[in-house]
Amino acid sequence: MVVEDVVDKGDKVLLYCDRKKFLITIEPKRILHTHIGMINLEEVIGKRYGDVITTHIGEKAYILRPNLVDYVLNVKRRTQIVYPKDIGIILLLGRIGPGSLVVEGGSGSGAMTGVLAYMVRPNGKVFSYEIRDEFLKIAKRNVKELGVGDYVVFKHKDITKGIDEENVDVVVLDIASPWLVVRHAADALKGGGYFISLSPTIDQVERTVSELRKHNFIDISVFETFIRYWKVKEGESRPLTFMVGHTEFIVFARKVFEIEG
Repeated sequence: MVVEDVVDKGDKVLLYCDRKKFLITIEPKRILHTHIGMINLEEVIGKRYGDVITTHIGEKAYILRPNLVDYVLNVKRRTQIVYPKDIGIILLLGRIGPGSLVVEGGSGSGAMTGVLAYMVRPNGKVFSYEIRDEFLKIAKRNVKELGVGDYVVFKHKDITKGIDEENVDVVVLDIASPWLVVRHAADALKGGGYFISLSPTIDQVERTVSELRKHNFIDISVFETFIRYWKVKEGESRPLTFMVGHTEFIVFARKVFEIEG
């Protein structure tokens, strides 16, 4: 017998209402106010994902399970988040998966921290360094809300002063001065390990790449990612006016033990 996957109290749910999305925690006696009416969240409990409910004025809202993009775009934040388009390629380039040991420089809002932790389960770990206490508190709360707090070790430390961990798989940086971490990353990474940093300006990239060339890194590359959405309707298909353009330059490199010449 197939057991239906139903919504319970405390679950994170995405309500899709007239092409708008609301990421909410299901709490009894809570009312969600939307542009198409009010939704009594207690009525969502016991519903299946994919079911539809109605607002107080009879408009439809669909009950969906949120994905990681929904999580990243809706976290409570004090800093700019790393966009899903950038996080996705970081996961692929860094070969980040179950069992990976990842050092993150710059917890920020915890959006990327949470995704990294989600991917390294059940036997991996993310060591996240953050120097600002107010950001650390936000990141811890957001990671806990995603349910992956057990896979993150937060450190109130300046990663430019050193990395405690050894023999790690990946170092991911989202900080103002990533070039100051390159030599520490070279010491912390295992052979063939991955260095990935995100920087909004090209002068930051130039300084980082210069340091990578001094510290036994190869396969150095720099690129950007873009997403362009389309309106698709027979005879009217065209790119939408809005697109997610430049967010960060991504610097990628691999550590080796010796470079000839």
